[in-house]
Amino acid sequence: MSDQISTGDPELGERLTEFEVPYHLEGERLDRVLASCVGEVSRARIAQWIKRGYVRVKPRGIEKIKGAHKGLKPSLKLLSGQVVEWTPPPAPLVELTPQNVPFEVIYQDPDLAVVEKPAGVVVHPGAGQPDQTLVNGLLHRFGELSPVGLPFRPGVIHRLDRDTSGLLMVALTERAHYHLSAQLAARDVSRRYLALAWRPHEEDEGVIESLYGRHHNHRIKFTSQCHRGKRACTHWRVIERLGPCGLYELKLETGRTHQIRVHLSEAGSPLLADQLYGVKRRIEHVPELRSLGHELGLRRHALHAAHLGFTHPVSGEWMSFSAPLPDEITQALSALRVHYTP
Repeated sequence: MSDQISTGDPELGERLTEFEVPYHLEGERLDRVLASCVGEVSRARIAQWIKRGYVRVKPRGIEKIKGAHKGLKPSLKLLSGQVVEWTPPPAPLVELTPQNVPFEVIYQDPDLAVVEKPAGVVVHPGAGQPDQTLVNGLLHRFGELSPVGLPFRPGVIHRLDRDTSGLLMVALTERAHYHLSAQLAARDVSRRYLALAWRPHEEDEGVIESLYGRHHNHRIKFTSQCHRGKRACTHWRVIERLGPCGLYELKLETGRTHQIRVHLSEAGSPLLADQLYGVKRRIEHVPELRSLGHELGLRRHALHAAHLGFTHPVSGEWMSFSAPLPDEITQALSALRVHYTP
Protein backbone atom coordinates (compact mmCIF):
# COMPACT_ATOMS: atom_id res chain seq x y z
CA MET A 1 0.00 0.00 0.00
CA SER A 2 1.38 3.41 -0.87
CA ASP A 3 2.18 6.02 1.75
CA GLN A 4 -0.49 8.49 2.76
CA ILE A 5 -0.35 11.71 0.71
CA SER A 6 -1.45 15.05 2.11
CA THR A 7 -3.20 17.33 -0.36
CA GLY A 8 -4.82 20.72 -0.38
CA ASP A 9 -8.19 19.87 -1.90
CA PRO A 10 -10.41 22.84 -0.92
CA GLU A 11 -13.53 20.69 -1.11
CA LEU A 12 -12.43 18.35 1.68
CA GLY A 13 -10.04 20.55 3.62
CA GLU A 14 -6.31 20.77 4.20
CA ARG A 15 -5.97 17.41 5.97
CA LEU A 16 -7.07 15.24 3.03
CA THR A 17 -5.16 11.97 2.67
CA GLU A 18 -5.39 9.30 0.03
CA PHE A 19 -4.05 5.95 -1.14
CA GLU A 20 -4.43 3.68 -4.14
CA VAL A 21 -5.84 0.23 -3.44
CA PRO A 22 -3.17 -2.41 -4.20
CA TYR A 23 -3.98 -5.72 -5.87
CA HIS A 24 -3.70 -7.80 -2.70
CA LEU A 25 -6.47 -5.77 -0.99
CA GLU A 26 -9.01 -6.17 -3.79
CA GLY A 27 -12.31 -7.39 -2.37
CA GLU A 28 -11.65 -6.08 1.14
CA ARG A 29 -14.19 -3.87 2.93
CA LEU A 30 -13.70 -0.11 2.75
CA ASP A 31 -13.96 0.42 6.53
CA ARG A 32 -11.48 -2.38 7.30
CA VAL A 33 -8.85 -1.12 4.87
CA LEU A 34 -9.23 2.52 5.88
CA ALA A 35 -9.02 1.69 9.59
CA SER A 36 -5.70 -0.07 8.97
CA CYS A 37 -4.38 3.08 7.28
CA VAL A 38 -5.53 5.71 9.74
CA GLY A 39 -4.15 4.07 12.88
CA GLU A 40 -5.39 5.50 16.19
CA VAL A 41 -9.02 5.65 14.99
CA SER A 42 -11.38 2.72 15.53
CA ARG A 43 -13.17 0.92 12.74
CA ALA A 44 -16.52 1.99 14.21
CA ARG A 45 -15.56 5.64 13.92
CA ILE A 46 -14.24 5.09 10.40
CA ALA A 47 -17.70 3.75 9.52
CA GLN A 48 -19.20 6.99 10.82
CA TRP A 49 -16.82 8.99 8.63
CA ILE A 50 -17.92 7.00 5.58
CA LYS A 51 -21.62 7.45 6.30
CA ARG A 52 -21.21 11.19 6.92
CA GLY A 53 -19.41 11.84 3.63
CA TYR A 54 -15.84 12.33 4.85
CA VAL A 55 -14.60 9.49 2.61
CA ARG A 56 -14.82 9.10 -1.15
CA VAL A 57 -13.62 6.52 -3.64
CA LYS A 58 -12.47 7.42 -7.15
CA PRO A 59 -13.40 4.76 -9.71
CA ARG A 60 -10.51 3.41 -11.74
CA GLY A 61 -9.63 5.48 -14.79
CA ILE A 62 -11.19 8.71 -13.49
CA GLU A 63 -8.67 11.28 -12.34
CA LYS A 64 -10.98 13.53 -10.35
CA ILE A 65 -14.59 13.75 -9.29
CA LYS A 66 -16.34 16.77 -7.89
CA GLY A 67 -17.71 16.72 -4.36
CA ALA A 68 -17.71 13.93 -1.82
CA HIS A 69 -18.83 10.53 -3.05
CA LYS A 70 -22.46 10.04 -2.00
CA GLY A 71 -23.97 6.79 -0.82
CA LEU A 72 -20.80 4.97 0.23
CA LYS A 73 -21.24 2.12 2.66
CA PRO A 74 -18.63 0.82 5.13
CA SER A 75 -19.09 -2.64 3.59
CA LEU A 76 -18.13 -1.48 0.06
CA LYS A 77 -15.76 -4.02 -1.53
CA LEU A 78 -12.74 -2.25 -3.01
CA LEU A 79 -11.12 -2.85 -6.39
CA SER A 80 -7.42 -2.60 -7.07
CA GLY A 81 -6.48 0.71 -8.66
CA GLN A 82 -9.25 2.68 -6.97
CA VAL A 83 -8.15 5.73 -5.00
CA VAL A 84 -9.59 6.22 -1.54
CA GLU A 85 -9.61 9.78 -0.22
CA TRP A 86 -10.60 10.87 3.26
CA THR A 87 -10.32 13.78 5.63
CA PRO A 88 -10.88 13.63 9.39
CA PRO A 89 -14.03 15.55 10.37
CA PRO A 90 -13.53 18.69 12.42
CA ALA A 91 -13.39 18.14 16.14
CA PRO A 92 -16.50 19.29 18.04
CA LEU A 93 -16.24 22.64 19.73
CA VAL A 94 -15.29 21.91 23.31
CA GLU A 95 -16.22 24.24 26.14
CA LEU A 96 -14.52 22.23 28.86
CA THR A 97 -12.11 24.09 31.08
CA PRO A 98 -9.26 22.30 32.86
CA GLN A 99 -9.81 22.72 36.61
CA ASN A 100 -8.02 21.48 39.70
CA VAL A 101 -10.63 18.96 40.85
CA PRO A 102 -9.45 16.49 43.53
CA PHE A 103 -8.93 12.81 42.65
CA GLU A 104 -6.13 10.27 42.98
CA VAL A 105 -4.25 8.71 40.07
CA ILE A 106 -3.79 5.00 40.77
CA TYR A 107 -2.17 4.11 37.43
CA GLN A 108 -1.20 5.91 34.23
CA ASP A 109 0.47 5.05 30.91
CA PRO A 110 0.26 6.62 27.42
CA ASP A 111 -3.06 4.90 26.65
CA LEU A 112 -5.13 4.95 29.83
CA ALA A 113 -5.36 5.85 33.48
CA VAL A 114 -7.10 4.40 36.52
CA VAL A 115 -8.26 7.04 38.99
CA GLU A 116 -10.06 7.05 42.32
CA LYS A 117 -12.99 9.44 42.40
CA PRO A 118 -13.93 10.89 45.78
CA ALA A 119 -17.56 11.13 46.88
CA GLY A 120 -19.22 14.42 45.95
CA VAL A 121 -17.55 14.77 42.53
CA VAL A 122 -19.67 14.44 39.36
CA VAL A 123 -17.98 12.49 36.56
CA HIS A 124 -18.78 14.81 33.63
CA PRO A 125 -20.63 18.08 32.95
CA GLY A 126 -24.37 17.96 32.55
CA ALA A 127 -27.56 19.70 33.52
CA GLY A 128 -26.98 21.57 36.76
CA GLN A 129 -23.23 20.81 36.82
CA PRO A 130 -21.41 22.75 34.07
CA ASP A 131 -17.91 22.45 35.57
CA GLN A 132 -15.86 21.28 38.57
CA THR A 133 -16.38 17.70 37.39
CA LEU A 134 -13.94 14.82 37.19
CA VAL A 135 -13.54 15.43 33.45
CA ASN A 136 -12.42 19.01 34.18
CA GLY A 137 -9.90 17.58 36.63
CA LEU A 138 -8.71 14.93 34.16
CA LEU A 139 -8.02 17.61 31.56
CA HIS A 140 -6.09 19.59 34.15
CA ARG A 141 -4.02 16.56 35.13
CA PHE A 142 -3.47 14.80 31.77
CA GLY A 143 -3.86 17.58 29.20
CA GLU A 144 -5.52 15.37 26.57
CA LEU A 145 -8.16 12.66 26.72
CA SER A 146 -9.68 10.36 24.12
CA PRO A 147 -11.89 12.49 21.82
CA VAL A 148 -14.64 9.86 21.96
CA GLY A 149 -17.50 11.37 23.92
CA LEU A 150 -16.77 14.98 23.04
CA PRO A 151 -17.85 17.61 23.78
CA PHE A 152 -18.58 16.76 27.43
CA ARG A 153 -17.52 13.15 28.05
CA PRO A 154 -14.00 12.76 26.57
CA GLY A 155 -12.19 9.73 27.93
CA VAL A 156 -15.16 8.52 29.97
CA ILE A 157 -15.61 4.73 29.73
CA HIS A 158 -18.00 4.26 32.65
CA ARG A 159 -19.39 6.39 35.46
CA LEU A 160 -20.06 6.46 39.17
CA ASP A 161 -22.81 8.39 40.93
CA ARG A 162 -21.85 11.73 42.46
CA ASP A 163 -21.77 10.30 45.99
CA THR A 164 -20.21 6.93 45.10
CA SER A 165 -16.45 6.82 45.58
CA GLY A 166 -13.93 4.51 43.95
CA LEU A 167 -12.15 3.35 40.83
CA LEU A 168 -12.72 4.43 37.24
CA MET A 169 -10.78 3.65 34.07
CA VAL A 170 -10.11 6.62 31.76
CA ALA A 171 -9.09 6.47 28.09
CA LEU A 172 -6.29 8.81 27.02
CA THR A 173 -6.33 7.67 23.36
CA GLU A 174 -9.14 6.80 20.99
CA ARG A 175 -7.73 3.32 20.42
CA ALA A 176 -7.86 2.59 24.15
CA HIS A 177 -11.35 4.07 24.44
CA TYR A 178 -12.94 1.74 21.91
CA HIS A 179 -11.06 -1.30 23.22
CA LEU A 180 -12.08 -0.69 26.84
CA SER A 181 -15.67 0.13 25.88
CA ALA A 182 -15.86 -3.14 23.95
CA GLN A 183 -14.66 -5.05 27.03
CA LEU A 184 -17.29 -3.34 29.14
CA ALA A 185 -20.04 -4.18 26.63
CA ALA A 186 -18.86 -7.81 26.50
CA ARG A 187 -18.90 -7.94 30.34
CA ASP A 188 -15.19 -8.72 30.41
CA VAL A 189 -14.44 -5.94 32.91
CA SER A 190 -14.35 -7.00 36.57
CA ARG A 191 -16.07 -4.52 38.92
CA ARG A 192 -16.58 -5.14 42.62
CA TYR A 193 -18.18 -2.78 45.12
CA LEU A 194 -18.36 -2.63 48.90
CA ALA A 195 -21.49 -1.30 50.59
CA LEU A 196 -23.04 -0.92 54.03
CA ALA A 197 -26.77 -1.67 54.03
CA TRP A 198 -29.63 -1.94 56.52
CA ARG A 199 -31.39 -5.25 57.22
CA PRO A 200 -29.08 -7.54 55.23
CA HIS A 201 -30.44 -10.60 53.45
CA GLU A 202 -30.87 -13.73 55.53
CA GLU A 203 -28.93 -15.68 52.89
CA ASP A 204 -25.17 -15.19 52.59
CA GLU A 205 -25.14 -14.62 48.83
CA GLY A 206 -27.36 -14.44 45.81
CA VAL A 207 -28.20 -12.77 42.51
CA ILE A 208 -30.72 -10.03 41.78
CA GLU A 209 -31.83 -10.06 38.15
CA SER A 210 -34.61 -7.89 36.81
CA LEU A 211 -35.89 -5.59 34.13
CA TYR A 212 -34.76 -2.04 34.79
CA GLY A 213 -35.98 1.40 33.80
CA ARG A 214 -37.09 4.87 34.87
CA HIS A 215 -39.49 5.14 37.76
CA HIS A 216 -42.94 5.92 36.37
CA ASN A 217 -43.68 8.62 39.01
CA HIS A 218 -40.24 9.94 39.98
CA ARG A 219 -38.15 10.82 36.93
CA ILE A 220 -34.77 11.03 38.70
CA LYS A 221 -35.24 7.55 40.16
CA PHE A 222 -34.91 4.11 38.59
CA THR A 223 -36.72 0.91 39.43
CA SER A 224 -36.79 -2.82 38.81
CA GLN A 225 -40.54 -2.78 39.36
CA CYS A 226 -41.32 -2.35 35.68
CA HIS A 227 -42.86 -4.39 32.88
CA ARG A 228 -40.50 -3.16 30.18
CA GLY A 229 -36.87 -2.15 30.38
CA LYS A 230 -33.29 -3.34 30.07
CA ARG A 231 -31.87 -6.34 31.87
CA ALA A 232 -30.00 -5.63 35.10
CA CYS A 233 -28.05 -8.20 37.12
CA THR A 234 -26.23 -7.78 40.45
CA HIS A 235 -24.35 -10.54 42.29
CA TRP A 236 -24.18 -9.93 46.05
CA ARG A 237 -22.55 -11.46 49.09
CA VAL A 238 -22.86 -10.49 52.76
CA ILE A 239 -19.29 -10.60 54.06
CA GLU A 240 -19.98 -9.29 57.58
CA ARG A 241 -23.13 -9.01 59.71
CA LEU A 242 -23.21 -6.21 62.29
CA GLY A 243 -26.54 -6.02 64.10
CA PRO A 244 -29.08 -4.24 61.89
CA CYS A 245 -26.48 -3.65 59.17
CA GLY A 246 -24.38 -5.72 56.81
CA LEU A 247 -21.21 -5.22 54.80
CA TYR A 248 -21.85 -6.34 51.21
CA GLU A 249 -19.54 -7.22 48.35
CA LEU A 250 -21.32 -6.72 45.01
CA LYS A 251 -20.32 -7.66 41.48
CA LEU A 252 -21.95 -5.99 38.50
CA GLU A 253 -22.88 -8.08 35.50
CA THR A 254 -24.61 -5.05 33.97
CA GLY A 255 -23.98 -1.41 34.81
CA ARG A 256 -27.30 0.44 34.88
CA THR A 257 -27.61 3.85 36.51
CA HIS A 258 -28.13 3.47 40.31
CA GLN A 259 -28.29 -0.31 39.82
CA ILE A 260 -26.82 -1.44 43.16
CA ARG A 261 -28.78 1.16 45.11
CA VAL A 262 -32.06 0.19 43.47
CA HIS A 263 -31.57 -3.58 43.65
CA LEU A 264 -30.66 -3.56 47.34
CA SER A 265 -33.34 -1.04 48.28
CA GLU A 266 -36.13 -2.90 46.51
CA ALA A 267 -34.89 -6.14 48.07
CA GLY A 268 -35.42 -4.54 51.50
CA SER A 269 -31.76 -3.70 52.26
CA PRO A 270 -31.19 -0.04 51.33
CA LEU A 271 -27.74 1.50 51.60
CA LEU A 272 -26.92 3.50 54.70
CA ALA A 273 -27.53 7.23 54.16
CA ASP A 274 -29.08 6.79 50.71
CA GLN A 275 -31.37 9.82 50.61
CA LEU A 276 -32.97 8.80 47.31
CA TYR A 277 -33.64 5.10 47.77
CA GLY A 278 -33.36 4.71 51.54
CA VAL A 279 -35.67 5.58 54.43
CA LYS A 280 -34.73 8.86 56.10
CA ARG A 281 -34.01 8.98 59.83
CA ARG A 282 -33.89 5.18 60.03
CA ILE A 283 -31.30 5.50 62.80
CA GLU A 284 -34.01 6.60 65.25
CA HIS A 285 -35.59 3.16 64.96
CA VAL A 286 -32.39 1.52 66.24
CA PRO A 287 -32.02 2.69 69.88
CA GLU A 288 -28.59 1.09 70.31
CA LEU A 289 -27.17 3.28 67.53
CA ARG A 290 -28.68 6.67 68.39
CA SER A 291 -25.51 7.74 70.17
CA LEU A 292 -23.55 7.19 66.95
CA GLY A 293 -25.44 9.89 65.07
CA HIS A 294 -27.81 9.98 62.11
CA GLU A 295 -26.94 7.22 59.62
CA LEU A 296 -23.74 6.52 61.63
CA GLY A 297 -22.40 9.95 60.74
CA LEU A 298 -22.47 9.34 56.98
CA ARG A 299 -23.33 12.28 54.74
CA ARG A 300 -23.52 10.18 51.58
CA HIS A 301 -24.63 6.67 50.68
CA ALA A 302 -22.24 3.93 51.75
CA LEU A 303 -21.09 2.61 48.37
CA HIS A 304 -17.51 2.32 47.13
CA ALA A 305 -16.09 0.93 43.86
CA ALA A 306 -13.32 -1.11 45.45
CA HIS A 307 -11.97 -3.27 42.63
CA LEU A 308 -11.45 -2.88 38.87
CA GLY A 309 -9.95 -5.39 36.44
CA PHE A 310 -9.57 -5.33 32.65
CA THR A 311 -7.29 -6.30 29.77
CA HIS A 312 -4.83 -3.63 28.67
CA PRO A 313 -5.84 -2.48 25.15
CA VAL A 314 -2.27 -2.52 23.83
CA SER A 315 -0.23 -5.07 25.79
CA GLY A 316 -3.05 -7.57 26.33
CA GLU A 317 -2.01 -7.86 29.98
CA TRP A 318 -4.68 -8.33 32.66
CA MET A 319 -4.70 -5.26 34.92
CA SER A 320 -6.15 -5.36 38.42
CA PHE A 321 -6.58 -2.50 40.90
CA SER A 322 -8.05 -2.10 44.38
CA ALA A 323 -8.94 0.91 46.51
CA PRO A 324 -9.59 0.67 50.27
CA LEU A 325 -12.77 2.00 51.83
CA PRO A 326 -12.65 5.78 52.38
CA ASP A 327 -12.44 7.14 55.92
CA GLU A 328 -16.11 8.02 56.36
CA ILE A 329 -17.29 4.48 55.55
CA THR A 330 -14.46 2.94 57.58
CA GLN A 331 -15.49 4.98 60.61
CA ALA A 332 -19.13 3.89 60.28
CA LEU A 333 -18.00 0.27 59.92
CA SER A 334 -15.74 0.57 62.99
CA ALA A 335 -18.60 2.02 65.06
CA LEU A 336 -20.80 -0.93 64.13
CA ARG A 337 -18.05 -3.40 65.01
CA VAL A 338 -17.60 -1.84 68.44
CA HIS A 339 -21.31 -2.26 69.19
CA TYR A 340 -21.96 -5.64 67.58
CA THR A 341 -18.76 -7.69 67.61
CA PRO A 342 -18.80 -10.21 70.50
